[in-house]
Amino acid sequence: MRTSPDVVARRLDDEVVLVHLGTNQIFSLNATGARYWELLEQGLDHAAIVRRMLDEFIVDETRLEQEIAAITADLVREGLVTVE
Repeated sequence: MRTSPDVVARRLDDEVVLVHLGTNQIFSLNATGARYWELLEQGLDHAAIVRRMLDEFIVDETRLEQEIAAITADLVREGLVTVE
């Protein structure tokens, strides 16, 4: 999975704001979602993202996997990421 080339991202404090250039829709990601987005932009795979986020956030691995699954589904549905 990778971020769509049609999306522009900008960090604002603890959030990341995404603008889909094709639809002009604006999305806001909280601190966890923002970090997930940044790691996706770096090209990390799922396992590497989970490891990194477990190191950076105080969260149970099961809970993190659920959060990642939910945000991934939202990002795919909105065309903000592409699945390879």
